[in-house]
Amino acid sequence: MSIALLARDCVRKLTPYLSARRLGGSGDVWLNANEYPTPLPYTLTQQTLNRYPECQPARVINRYADYAGVKPDQVLVSRGADEGIDLLIRTFCEPGRDAMLYCPPTYGMYSVSAETAGVERRAVPLLSDGQLDLPEIARQINGVNIVFVCSPNNPTGQRLNPDDIRALLELTCQRALVVVDEAYIEFCPQASLAGWLSHYPHLVILRTLSKAFALAGLRCGFTLANHEIIQLLLKTIAPYPLAAPVADIAAQALSAENIAAMRLRVAEICSIRDWFSEQLSQIEGVENVYSSQANYLLVRLHNATAIFNALRQQGIVLRDQSRQYGLADCLRITIGTREECQRVLDALLALKETR
Repeated sequence: MSIALLARDCVRKLTPYLSARRLGGSGDVWLNANEYPTPLPYTLTQQTLNRYPECQPARVINRYADYAGVKPDQVLVSRGADEGIDLLIRTFCEPGRDAMLYCPPTYGMYSVSAETAGVERRAVPLLSDGQLDLPEIARQINGVNIVFVCSPNNPTGQRLNPDDIRALLELTCQRALVVVDEAYIEFCPQASLAGWLSHYPHLVILRTLSKAFALAGLRCGFTLANHEIIQLLLKTIAPYPLAAPVADIAAQALSAENIAAMRLRVAEICSIRDWFSEQLSQIEGVENVYSSQANYLLVRLHNATAIFNALRQQGIVLRDQSRQYGLADCLRITIGTREECQRVLDALLALKETR
């Protein structure tokens, strides 16, 4: 008998989320995972590895609450926002009975986490302008316990209309949670919905230190929600979700000095993004450079997959989004250093000249 037959049926059928590192490859210009392009220096300040860490380290919780403008009892810290997604589904969706709803093209882990948990997935694609299809969501909302939306949306980079999110919250009141993924919110902080928590008890917000804080390797994320939701999530989270070194560095990153440094880095990335977008739009074969409020650009090119492979052979690794709903011939390009972005421009121009 194959050991695989012992696995759950939904796991055997599962197509896993292919993260940037899982896809592998080699190169020296990595613009495929929306990471900050250069490392930051941190030194551990505590030597307590002989002890188990706190489940919810107070220094991290208090500093993040202060940063996000919420109360400490509205914050849960986890192994990246990905664990927050998984916890929400495991806590609020009964396998075989409840459903979750998401709006492609968007981040793939909403769907993968639901499928892994044996929870029905309902997809309501975004409209052609990248906004929510509220009438179709209303048509499919019965039996849904969680609605996931992402703003700014990954991979399009577009911010969702706040009036539409408010309408979604009104639609789902006392029916379902609305989870707004704000992984990229530092690149458009004015769009944050953290201030809405006091008005909507079923609103949940996901955050991370992986993007603007330049700590993707730390695996530290946050769930912001009202106290009742946080208490339920604490029932299902692992006993020690954050390693002591992770909590140590996360607390350092959330100091006033390092938050100020983060904001300077964000301003630099946004400046490079705007310059890069303008340069890309002038290259023959680039059909559209989508407006972005994040640290990446979605670009539609003639024969995108061939270009993706050609650049990869030159050590430039991008993210092919062509299989995502509505994104045929689209590549997502993380904003790296100006020099890395120039490498992309030079490679695209060289490809055009050889045709």
